[in-house]
Amino acid sequence: MLAWLSRRKKGPGWLAFTIDEQAVSYVIGHNAGRGKAQIARYGRHAVQGGGPHPEKFARELHADRHQCSTLLRPGEYQMLLVEAPSVPQNELKSAIRWRIKDMIDYHVDDAALDVLDIPAEESPAGARSHSMYAIAARNDVIQSCIERSESLRVPLSVIEIPETAQRNIASLFEMEGDARGIALLHLDERSSLLTVNCRGELFLARRFEIGLEHLRGARDDATDRILLELRRTFDHFERQFRNASIGRLLLAPQPGRDSLAARFADELGLAVETADLGAVLAFDGNGTPDAETQWRLFHLFGAALRYEAKAL
Repeated sequence: MLAWLSRRKKGPGWLAFTIDEQAVSYVIGHNAGRGKAQIARYGRHAVQGGGPHPEKFARELHADRHQCSTLLRPGEYQMLLVEAPSVPQNELKSAIRWRIKDMIDYHVDDAALDVLDIPAEESPAGARSHSMYAIAARNDVIQSCIERSESLRVPLSVIEIPETAQRNIASLFEMEGDARGIALLHLDERSSLLTVNCRGELFLARRFEIGLEHLRGARDDATDRILLELRRTFDHFERQFRNASIGRLLLAPQPGRDSLAARFADELGLAVETADLGAVLAFDGNGTPDAETQWRLFHLFGAALRYEAKAL
């Protein structure tokens, strides 16, 4: 998980929010790591006429009681797969920074950096193959996130990315005793995000430029392209993680997913299910959201389920 910002001591639960040209969207949730995770509130406030009054917005959502997070948008960051350097933990980020300096199109000193570990895979020779994701964003992107948060009087604790938010949701659908991986596919208007979880950890994430607008324009062609990317990704996963396999593919709430599920099941030879958040989350305040709301707020639900186990 990402923690570019200093942590502030607050009560349990997270307020996750995003701001765009049309609305301020938010979800308040609490994941205790046992039982059903809870969603206390969720919603969207239109920004016409200047948007919600900052003090009123923060007061109504009790922003001072929660850790607060926001999500970076696709294009605001890069998620780079790198070999894990053999250095002490306190030198890790410096070593990763040096390793990615030629992988980004701006000076590495202008990058905010965090790392996401991928569980090591035991090779046949006994050596451990170990990779990790480096997440890099320009410092001015991070500063913009802070300024947007301050405009709502909501103090940020953490900046998330959709990949980790999606991982949080996929982990809720993992079945006890099943060591196989679970893939989750979410389509927005212009792109798709595929993640693969195993034992609660994010093993793989890929974004490809095929979205709902492509399905509406040339459905069969777009579906074929998604299938091709799924096959490539699953083949890569099985080559990279020889001791793991993918047991199920979940489709996030999105328009037209039932027909996609049927096609994918036929073509992939894999169990394909539609992910209903009402089955794994307890919605306390607003009631269970409809499919449209689940789709629009999908990654905010995931960000609000951030869970950090306490060290013993």
